[in-house]
Amino acid sequence: MKEEYFKSYSPNLKREIEMLVFGHAGYPVILFPTSMGSYHENKDQGLIESARWFIEQGLIQIFCPESIDKDSFYNKKIHPVHRIQNHTWFDKMICHEIVERVRNNTPSGKVAVAGCSFGGYHALNFAFRHPGYVSHMFSMSGAFSISSFMEEHWDDDVFYNSPEVYIQGLNDYEIWNMDIVLGTSNWDICLDANLKISKILDQRDIPHWLDIRQDKKHDWPVWKEMFPHYLSRIKF
Repeated sequence: MKEEYFKSYSPNLKREIEMLVFGHAGYPVILFPTSMGSYHENKDQGLIESARWFIEQGLIQIFCPESIDKDSFYNKKIHPVHRIQNHTWFDKMICHEIVERVRNNTPSGKVAVAGCSFGGYHALNFAFRHPGYVSHMFSMSGAFSISSFMEEHWDDDVFYNSPEVYIQGLNDYEIWNMDIVLGTSNWDICLDANLKISKILDQRDIPHWLDIRQDKKHDWPVWKEMFPHYLSRIKF
């Protein structure tokens, strides 16, 4: 299984960003880490290994950028307005410096995005903010509200990064063409968050699969079951 390490300067973040890329060819999958996770977290926790067959067959290529959560949502030393601004620059980095460079590796000109826990938030939020770039969205035990990080601060950046709110007004037809999976379980601490976002999607008649596994905890073992299952939904 081919593995490459990249470290490059991000014009949007004005800092260097590290990333691992797995695979020699195939459908591009942007895989976000969990809260404040590093670029190698998904490898260290075995999530990449769970997708080994797809990678070695040249069906997918997985891009694992580092998180900047420590400088955005989780940075209590700065005002919420700066937290959400930092996240917005991260979104631009993912979009313009990664996705736009790899999306033409497929005939559709789109990518898949995925993530576990808070990585599920990043995946879903990116997909719904940029539906023209995303064909598949796989959230595993995601939580989708950022209100606890904002300390009652509210502005346009907060609005457009709060999917529970802005989804209700989305009209881009690409969203109705997206393969959306909300993976959770009956023991998941984020079960209610997934039920809530699923209800909102139902209200908008946006097709999706709410996958509720049984007797599984909010942890890597269930995510390693989910990830290869969801990857099999991609039409290679």
